[in-house]
Amino acid sequence: MSVRVQAWGIIAAVLADADPAGAAVRQRLSDSLDENPGVPERALLEYLLEARSSDANAAETIESVREMRLAPPALPPKLAEQLDAIRSASRISALLENHMLMTAFQPIYGLEGKTVVGAEALSRFVSDDGATAELWFAEAEAVGLGANLEFSALGSAAAAARNLPDSLYVSLNISPTSCMDPRLPELFEHIELPMDRVVLELTEDIPEEEYLQFISALNPLREKGLRIAVDDTHTGAGALSRMIHLRPDFLKVGRNVIGDVDKDGVQRALAACLVDFTDQIGITLVAEGIETVGELKVLTELGISAGQGYLLGRPSVRPKDWANWNTRLDVDGLERHLASPGE
Repeated sequence: MSVRVQAWGIIAAVLADADPAGAAVRQRLSDSLDENPGVPERALLEYLLEARSSDANAAETIESVREMRLAPPALPPKLAEQLDAIRSASRISALLENHMLMTAFQPIYGLEGKTVVGAEALSRFVSDDGATAELWFAEAEAVGLGANLEFSALGSAAAAARNLPDSLYVSLNISPTSCMDPRLPELFEHIELPMDRVVLELTEDIPEEEYLQFISALNPLREKGLRIAVDDTHTGAGALSRMIHLRPDFLKVGRNVIGDVDKDGVQRALAACLVDFTDQIGITLVAEGIETVGELKVLTELGISAGQGYLLGRPSVRPKDWANWNTRLDVDGLERHLASPGE
């Protein structure tokens, strides 16, 4: 168990004590937490030192805390919720301060030319609990640090993109809320990645009441070459009409559209309709999650512009892998390789 986790256990036990006689020392501990955000062990140490100097019974108090740590009482729900929020804020703050975030890139192939045309940036976190990127971002959002983590990820991706071939565009995941953050145009003033190589891929639907503000915030950047991508999980009837007004540069479709497109006539018809639709309004259609050679061949025949997925290339944090993306995709060779025993 880490020192930080132990410190939180002791603090929780102290704050859960309802004895009126200890109200003053609990208040000192609470004040110390406010003065040392994200560093509970320091707050606890300062509290204990102050208690020792001002309370003749400090030794007894410390021993009581140790006993409570062994068998902590159940916390009131509101207090438990507050402590969870403090723990989360501490975790996210430490991650941001220590730059515990890396960028993986996944190749995006032009299906007609069978060459890599872009790369999607995906966040990877250095942590000992194995939490996924989605959980990290959800936790950050819950404690009001979602935008901070998003911009840290954007900065990390922009820096890592220096090692990508200059011919590739870079797709960066971002929430609509962060698109309206004044830090976004400031980011482009301080990164080396040219704006005409950047595609902002929206991770959520745009709230109805924020739509005009969203358009106004992004238009100046789009005039400088920035491009926008949306995915089909956010294109219901109402969202579809707004998408037409937004005129994104890319529409990304996933397994719900392309899965088994080589075996299912309905799936194939749906994909064909989307190809026709995007061709008519001038949007690049990208198929995500391509898993089989059969799917790849049919998607290419249908005229889908680009694709990505584990079949074509897994996300990687290694520049050595990125350098190999200048090789033309050999579909027949890939099929033979997958058909080999043990593959």
